[in-house]
Amino acid sequence: TVEQLYNLGYVKTPADLYDLTLPRLLTLEGWKEKSAANFKASLEASKEVPFDRVLFALGIRFVGENTAKELARHFGSIDALASADKERLLEVPDVGDVIAGSLVDWFKDSRHISEIERLRAHGLKFALEEQKKALSSALEGKTIVVSGVFSISRDELKALIERHGGKNAGSISSKTAFLLAGDKPGPEKLKQ
Repeated sequence: TVEQLYNLGYVKTPADLYDLTLPRLLTLEGWKEKSAANFKASLEASKEVPFDRVLFALGIRFVGENTAKELARHFGSIDALASADKERLLEVPDVGDVIAGSLVDWFKDSRHISEIERLRAHGLKFALEEQKKALSSALEGKTIVVSGVFSISRDELKALIERHGGKNAGSISSKTAFLLAGDKPGPEKLKQ
């Protein structure tokens, strides 16, 4: 769908998606009222995505999911992050010279600032909402990797880990304190 939208010249940047109208969507090959309405509904739902995930989705080089969370927690908004110099960025856990340099360069590009403003105008979240209350500090300083299938969603598990002071990671490293393995965990992760 994105390729078709791009090739037709309807979409060149993510913000262009929010400008699409139902009549324009109906010109796409194989699209009917229901597909166009579902597409628009999914765009509406994307406006509820929290700031840290929006930050990750911007695709800033070297900024992964966990780094985006740390940056969102530390700065609280895209505006504070955009105005931070390299020294302030280096205060964030897991941010070194390479990531700090990448962030500074990314925010220097006026096209990126313009895209943020367009996305903000469409209602995407570029600031943290009030944090959910911490449940405890039982996992403070612990890095946990979640692998496999559980009775609740992995996102819910990750949120619980964070609310108990823990940090989530996608892969096992020397910093990993625990591997939370459900049904059918990754064999490599178990081996490590």
